[in-house]
Amino acid sequence: MAESSKTPLLDTVNYPFDVRRLEQSQLRQLADELRTETIDAVSITGGHLGAGLGVVELTVALHHVFDTPRDRIIWDVGHQAYPHKILTGRRDRIRTLRQGGGLSGFTKRSESEYDPFGAAHSSTSISAGLGMAVARDLSGGNNNVVAVIGDGSISAGMAYEAMNNAGYLNSRLIVILNDNDMSIAPPVGAMSHYLARLVSSHSYTSLRHMAKQITEHLPKSIGRTAKRAESYARGIVAGGGTLFEEMGFYYVGPIDGHDLDALVPILKNVRDADEGPILVHVVTQKGKGYPPAEAAADKYHGVVKFDVITGTQAKPKANAPAYTRVFADSLIAEAETDDKIVAITAAMPSGTGLDVFGKRFPERTFDVGIAEQHGVTFAAGLATEGFRPFTAIYSTFLQRGYDQVVHDVALQKLPVRFAIDRAGLVGADGATHAGSFDIAYLACLPNFVIMACADEVELMNMVATAAAIDDRPSAFRFPRGEGVGMDLPTRGTVLEIGKGRVMREGSKVALLSLGTRLQECLKAADELAARGLSTTVADARFAKPLDEDLIRRLAREHEVLITIEEGSVGGFGSHVLHFLAVSGLLDHGCKVRPMVLPDVFQDHDSPLAMYDQAGLNARHIVATALVALGQDSRDLTARA
Repeated sequence: MAESSKTPLLDTVNYPFDVRRLEQSQLRQLADELRTETIDAVSITGGHLGAGLGVVELTVALHHVFDTPRDRIIWDVGHQAYPHKILTGRRDRIRTLRQGGGLSGFTKRSESEYDPFGAAHSSTSISAGLGMAVARDLSGGNNNVVAVIGDGSISAGMAYEAMNNAGYLNSRLIVILNDNDMSIAPPVGAMSHYLARLVSSHSYTSLRHMAKQITEHLPKSIGRTAKRAESYARGIVAGGGTLFEEMGFYYVGPIDGHDLDALVPILKNVRDADEGPILVHVVTQKGKGYPPAEAAADKYHGVVKFDVITGTQAKPKANAPAYTRVFADSLIAEAETDDKIVAITAAMPSGTGLDVFGKRFPERTFDVGIAEQHGVTFAAGLATEGFRPFTAIYSTFLQRGYDQVVHDVALQKLPVRFAIDRAGLVGADGATHAGSFDIAYLACLPNFVIMACADEVELMNMVATAAAIDDRPSAFRFPRGEGVGMDLPTRGTVLEIGKGRVMREGSKVALLSLGTRLQECLKAADELAARGLSTTVADARFAKPLDEDLIRRLAREHEVLITIEEGSVGGFGSHVLHFLAVSGLLDHGCKVRPMVLPDVFQDHDSPLAMYDQAGLNARHIVATALVALGQDSRDLTARA
């Protein structure tokens, strides 16, 4: 006898129109089954779990009430969108999440018409939604646009810039604030639900619109007083929407985001309202409905494969310490002897290792929230007063603070130190989180020292070096994942600025590596040697300033010079080529071949597979050398 399905109602749902056919009384069962399916899928693939579990009921309610995809639903960040993917025709592929060739871990326009905006960086949804709403108005349309943003994401300045603009334009836009930390309001009860339904109803909004029109004809002082009294009264009664009201939004809430009987009628009222921008404040619980997640400190925000019954995650035993932990321990070692060292992160204390630093030095650790722009200039301010700030931000997120890096740090030559985590390709998170561009966007700036570690000992040395650089900004980049397994000293050694190191001497081919492709270069050198090609391997260490003496010697003494880096075109290799060109070293003799990441946004896969696709593994280095020498490389390039 066949085993009965754990998800009989969900099995009848392929697309949102199936959700809209259901009676409201059936939505509770659908939500429970959707939660079960989400947990089971992520237990197999790993990924973001807690955020998705918190919005299961909200996801069901949105697709029941709104006419998607005609109505647009934009999920801020997108890591909470797994339940949404299951309901929008992707259930049959949900167990390919974050796998090579499978579904993205975030929303993606090319993946589904139900993903109107791709996202993986936070705080973009309101801006994008406002753009869609204005486009609708200009086109004479009447569809709804809904932006779902979390209480963490709404801390970013971009969200407030968008709300300020939305309030001014008065376009019909719905913003749902998913408050999953109860940071804005306490748990809500029946009275709050009643008030939320009341203030979202057409009769109330019409009455309020009429009141606004009346106050416009009163003397200015009376009108202002009446409007202020009404706004603050609503803020007190309904749970605190005064800030949003002042920005031009009509505030509804707070609402229990797990109570479908509350959610559905309120969303219907909001859907049918004629008001301009509306903000619906929904309170949810991250990790809701899965006890191990509810009990965990991080609510299972990001997980690897796990056992559904126990919640135990199948983390493999590390062969070497993670680069992030090496950075944290190294910074602690420096800070033990220097009380001017402070650490700054933008809402990623555990991701950057600064949670460890923060336990040792809580008064010298600052989490500025999802506010990279502020974080960079905050660090600049600290530097003006003689402190030594280390700003730990992922490569992909530092892009968000680029103007501040240029104007507030580099231009003023302030000694802010940037610890750039997740440099290079990052595996399952894919193109949105790849650290592909930091060398290119920093090395073009005057006054910068830019380093890239080849291993975990070098990372320790670069932390020590950055701490010692006190006359200009500096940055050091390191990848996601584990080191190579080297014995670690107690503390790093300060490096000579702009000087690389030669790892192996040869005479025919020179491999000049920046970053952790050094191990692949050493493998390539072994294979080239086996083919009778004597090979030098050098670790540049610095992308800026370049070790010009080393580059000059490699170019003069070798037939082929290959640069290898985990970054885009325009980075280290481009600077080396520029130096060789202006020095006249390209006029005759040495053949130069830069190897960089391909000029595409690479989809998610395992890091090994991604670097193979990028053409930056040992066999590609060997093939590049052979082609430059005019030799046959077909056996290498044909390998899978």
